[in-house]
Amino acid sequence: METIIQILLLAIGFVLLIKGADWLVDGASSTASNFKVPKQLIGLTIVAFGTSAPELAVSFASLISGKTDVLIATVIGSNTLNALLLIGLAAIVSPPIKIKRSTISKELPLLLLISASMITLLLDSSVTNLESNTFSRSDAIICLLLFAVFLYYIINIIRKSRSSKKEFEKPKYKLGKSLILVVLGLAGVIAGGELVVNSATTIASSIGLSDRVIALTIINFGTALPEIVTTITAARRKESELLVGSLVGSNIFNICIVLGLPVAIFGTIALSNFTLVDLMMPIISSAVLWWVARRGSNGKDGKILRYEGFILFAVFLAYYSYVIYGAFA
Repeated sequence: METIIQILLLAIGFVLLIKGADWLVDGASSTASNFKVPKQLIGLTIVAFGTSAPELAVSFASLISGKTDVLIATVIGSNTLNALLLIGLAAIVSPPIKIKRSTISKELPLLLLISASMITLLLDSSVTNLESNTFSRSDAIICLLLFAVFLYYIINIIRKSRSSKKEFEKPKYKLGKSLILVVLGLAGVIAGGELVVNSATTIASSIGLSDRVIALTIINFGTALPEIVTTITAARRKESELLVGSLVGSNIFNICIVLGLPVAIFGTIALSNFTLVDLMMPIISSAVLWWVARRGSNGKDGKILRYEGFILFAVFLAYYSYVIYGAFA
């Protein structure tokens, strides 16, 4: 009976996360339009940060509950899903996925740099003895500073966009309603995040799964639902720039804010129950995505073809086969 109750709470948590993220994205996007933020930036910032709100809620809830494994696994799993599964499936379902030259030459290399920095900070003590490593408050502050670099890049794009005198998207709602949606959406993801963490870890312990495995599977796929919905919608509408921009921005947000902000507030966390393969996945997934995007671009806009989408999906499948096999071996 207790397990059934926890499953129901988990489902309610996911509903709150998804609906809350939906309201948050709609409200934030409309607010941006009210303040005349260029449409091209909505995918890279508003949509990206909004769809990462469930992960941020889960990260705070996990640290408050003392579940540090959930925090690390959320970042690893979410970035792997975004870079490999979602873009891979989009390329398979609706090829080709067009990628702007600036994304190939600037945004993806920046994601790769930030991913490499995260791995360096996580493994600063020992590569062979992973349990001796920690992620400290000073490491978290470095992540926040890297996010400031990303924001500086965004500000430069805004300046160039405004100087070009492009038309702005008409706001979907008036400013007041937009702000109300932001507040309601934020409340939904916070409440949903706490329910998901508490119920999922209870279920995991009852069937003998570790926090690492439950976070990499149930929690990651659940919190990735907003990104999945956004990806499917963007792919069908051939909005490749929105699709890739939102996922790249989401991955940067995950490392710098979802991981960095809670640790900067609550302090050092220890690494345990993770393998070197787990910790390397953010940089592996970023590197594979960049390699696929650069193929055939020759300094111009690139594209991801259907067979390249299968490559991304195959790498994702290989990693999750490793996770699931390890859980039951």
